[in-house]
Amino acid sequence: MMPIQGWPFWLRLALAGILGAFAAFGLAPWGYWLATLVGLVFITPLFLACETPRRAAWLGWVFATGYFANALSWITEPFLVDAERHAWMAPFALVFLAGGLALFWSFAFWTTRRIGGSPLKQGLLLSISLTLVEFARGYVLTGFPWAGVAQVWVDTPIAQLLSLVGPYGLAALTFVSTLPLGAYLNGPGKPRYLLIPAFLTLGSMVLSLGYATFRPEVQFKQQVVRLIQPNALQHQKWDPDFAPVFFARQIEFTAAEPRPDLIVWPETSVPAWLDNAQPYLESITKAAQGTPVVLGIQRGEGPRIFNSMIYLGPEGRQDGLYDKHHLAPFGEYVPFGDLMARFGIYGMAATTGSGFSAGPGAALLDAEPLGKALPLICYEAVFTQDVLSAPGRADFLLQITNDAWFGTRSGPFQHLAQARMRAIEQGLPMMRSANTGVTAMIDPLGAVTQSLDLGQSGYIDAVLPIPLAKTVYARIGDIWVLAALLMLFVLVWRNVGTPRVQIPIDPSP
Repeated sequence: MMPIQGWPFWLRLALAGILGAFAAFGLAPWGYWLATLVGLVFITPLFLACETPRRAAWLGWVFATGYFANALSWITEPFLVDAERHAWMAPFALVFLAGGLALFWSFAFWTTRRIGGSPLKQGLLLSISLTLVEFARGYVLTGFPWAGVAQVWVDTPIAQLLSLVGPYGLAALTFVSTLPLGAYLNGPGKPRYLLIPAFLTLGSMVLSLGYATFRPEVQFKQQVVRLIQPNALQHQKWDPDFAPVFFARQIEFTAAEPRPDLIVWPETSVPAWLDNAQPYLESITKAAQGTPVVLGIQRGEGPRIFNSMIYLGPEGRQDGLYDKHHLAPFGEYVPFGDLMARFGIYGMAATTGSGFSAGPGAALLDAEPLGKALPLICYEAVFTQDVLSAPGRADFLLQITNDAWFGTRSGPFQHLAQARMRAIEQGLPMMRSANTGVTAMIDPLGAVTQSLDLGQSGYIDAVLPIPLAKTVYARIGDIWVLAALLMLFVLVWRNVGTPRVQIPIDPSP
């Protein structure tokens, strides 16, 4: 048994914070997945040394705060685009976001310690509890599943399990491969107590690598998609002196030879509202020379405004429209926005009242001759449920985004990693046009076949991969994974009760 119980609690909290921050280096752009595993293994003995559920909750909160503070450090950068208005919010945003998300993990730590049991059983129960609160983090209050532990596997063969069990199932396997092993460090130390944790760890590894070897090879169509990246920095994007330069740059890329089968511009790439954009659309149609174009634009409908994607057919007609439906709180809208506007608080991407309005929901966009596209605007690619809610099977995923908001450190790379996860989960290729990068064509196994680096202007002509058969995860979704976790939680809980205390009965009357 490790002598952690004798350490001061403040020291254990400090170590938990360090371990959490260290574990975040498994995420993009670092990709040191071993750091995440080490952090999870060694937080378990600290957790088991907690004398009360309350202390366990504090330990879990500090560990998770360290993890999210490092993983989401990019969140300060959007506030620096318009520093005069928003810079004062930046440190509060990071502190409150990291600390708020950490409450989910803190609850898992508290619940597990409250139930109690042997070290191994608590390690198992904590694995399930953390996965369940990750589910909650992805759905509660519009959800924010960014920095989920499954993301650390995106550059490894283990990521292929996403097509089988999705991001939360892969998170469960990650937890169960590490936390019970860490529990052994706080157990009796006998070799036989290592058998089950070692079996769980090695079994998960064999399952992951074995499954990856049976994934089919990717085939490609003869169709070529041009993905455009103008590299419009956010503080210049709407500046009257720079907006024409960025638009002309995209027109030049659109007109370049040879002709592709489809051209994709990024999010809000037209510097005018749709009602007033006819001169811009005519210029785009002329440059496209009969090639369909997908582009991002803002539009109004009475008092409501939308972040939209339109499909311009070969003749320049608007043959398709999609309105973003999963909006970023405090970015694209502010809850109680009309009231908050009286105090000068607006969404960073909107300047009136409550900000943008949500569209009706997921939809398919007819992008013939390439097939049906499932459109995703920016932040929507983070949510597996937004892809699962599509009204039918698409031929490819189509993301347009403006990652200039995310700065140049970790944000754009983490966003790309999550886009790659959606491709694996569905067995569909994804075409991704990003304003400042990373623009990429992603195949159905999540590999980037062609890309344009962050901070460059230009375009890529990428061959469109052929979709794979509908994956198991695309068929069953999250509900069966959630149901299995809940059943496991109950099963472990029923076998983790504290020993009953025998109360002697006084035979005297």
